[in-house]
Amino acid sequence: MINIVNDLYQKNKNENLCISGGSGMNSVANGILFKKTKYKNIYIPPAPGDAGGSLGSAAYQINKINNTSIQFDDNPYLGPSYSDEAIKKDIDDNMTTIKESSIKINKFDRFEELSLNISKELSNGKIVGFFNKRMEWGPRALGNRSILADPRNANIRDILNVKIKRREKFRPFAPSILEEETKNWFETNDKVPFMSKVFKVRNEKKYLIPSVTHVDGTGRLQTVSKNYNPRFYTLISDFFKITKVPILLNTSFNENEPIVCTPKEALDCFLRTRMDILVLGNYVLLR
Repeated sequence: MINIVNDLYQKNKNENLCISGGSGMNSVANGILFKKTKYKNIYIPPAPGDAGGSLGSAAYQINKINNTSIQFDDNPYLGPSYSDEAIKKDIDDNMTTIKESSIKINKFDRFEELSLNISKELSNGKIVGFFNKRMEWGPRALGNRSILADPRNANIRDILNVKIKRREKFRPFAPSILEEETKNWFETNDKVPFMSKVFKVRNEKKYLIPSVTHVDGTGRLQTVSKNYNPRFYTLISDFFKITKVPILLNTSFNENEPIVCTPKEALDCFLRTRMDILVLGNYVLLR
């Protein structure tokens, strides 16, 4: 792959490269290309694999009908969202199980209050299912259908893999970091909004975030900005104020199954696993 990309650069000396197709999911290779090639800007869309073809097909048809070129905003949050009323109905439908499990339910009128509350819980070692606004487009959980935890806790990885995700212990988790803090925690300073690149964690920072640092000292990061996801950005910012660490452990909201999409699926996953807290829109369920 490196040889192909370097050959391409010699034929067309442009600093910008876009990678699509299934190989675009190779986040390790994408990260290495920065060091091994002369490209300065490497863009991978949120769904570079076969699923992305559906977007291209729709764009082609729209352009054909309108005889114009459609311009895309690459915001990845294109899936369905659910109102508080829809969420409350699913909660009410499961109220018997919720009461039997001694689960408390709170509703927050302002997300700022919810974020402060949840960031404190995360800093105290709680594992949080975060169901937020519109679902992500593509294979990565980018903060709207995510399970979140404290990256400082070295034991969290085993707890998540064994008790919640029910998968092999070696499987890693991603660091979601405030975009402007990337240069302070990773050796490569680049925007990675779709969790598509692996970079080296700075040597002096590795011991601070053991649960999201791979055995080779790298992490498959997601850079989080106010522009893409203001609520997730706020939550990480509040966690940063408490812990001095601008990163949350992020993994897909599921239990050895496809990522949850609806409030009912999120609630079902929460009830059958050992997750501590579930954020469903403006509702918070606590074990």
